[in-house]
Amino acid sequence: MAEASTITGYTLHRVLGRGNTSLVRLATNAQGQLVAVKIPHPETLTVQDAAERFGNEVRLTLQFRHPHLVRGFGGTPFGPNAFLAITYYPKGALNEQLAEMPDRLPLMEALRILADVTSALTYLHHQGAVHQDVKTQNVYVTDDGRAALGDLGNTYFVAQGGKTSGSPFYMAPEVYQGEETSSASDVYSLGVMMYELLGGDRPFHGHTYEELMVAHMTRFPPSLTQVNPLVPRAVGRLAELALAKRPGDRPSADRIRRALLSALGETPADEVYEEDAKPEAEAVRPMGRHAPAQVRPAAPAVPEPEAEKGARWNPFKRRK
Repeated sequence: MAEASTITGYTLHRVLGRGNTSLVRLATNAQGQLVAVKIPHPETLTVQDAAERFGNEVRLTLQFRHPHLVRGFGGTPFGPNAFLAITYYPKGALNEQLAEMPDRLPLMEALRILADVTSALTYLHHQGAVHQDVKTQNVYVTDDGRAALGDLGNTYFVAQGGKTSGSPFYMAPEVYQGEETSSASDVYSLGVMMYELLGGDRPFHGHTYEELMVAHMTRFPPSLTQVNPLVPRAVGRLAELALAKRPGDRPSADRIRRALLSALGETPADEVYEEDAKPEAEAVRPMGRHAPAQVRPAAPAVPEPEAEKGARWNPFKRRK
């Protein structure tokens, strides 16, 4: 099987990136607009879990509408012509931009990105959904510094359930313990990213999965305001609370959003939801009895979180 060379309604151009499960190409749609088109590898379509995860990403990306979620323009969730057309971000993912910087982001720029991502999370949680994969690899920033959260392949509606998933450097302690994810798990991942952007480094490290698990479950991060004295005290405190070991001790995404906006000198207001996506079974369930969010490919013994986008780890796979 060969990868798709044509997609009806789109003129395909150069390859933007290649992940474990899909290829991303620059394209022009029928309106003459540049978009990024995500095309699953042929082998992805032959693995049910991987195909369902891609289908879930297509349908939820097209279903949700928020200014700080990556926008979907069109797509086909299943079959040999499966694809997803989304906003094209010339700078790539946030982790790529951070890797090219000699120092951490300027404070106001970091606060702006975090406020936008937290706004998207507040929206998803309002819909009753859990993202499950908040990290810099899934954040995209425009030329004017505004951010959007993407990759909804593992997102699921709490009312319907979904398999636990995550990336080790960002996973909450309860996820390592095999418990279900929740909005509080997303907030924990956000807390890791707050340290990463405002402090210049993630709060926990490890060379193996086991080392990371111990760090997240037993260690406590340094004060963010000590790491970077420029960070507003209220924001620093909430970042520390976001990394609380117990889910119930963490603040909501909306509380963090309000603090970030205040730090930016903006008056926090209630979120305005363009379209309230409804968790209808027809909108998110693929063939069979499992929701598409119930996807978690097998994991290598040693995590490589900076590898190609799309690589994932199974926190519950037995290790020798």
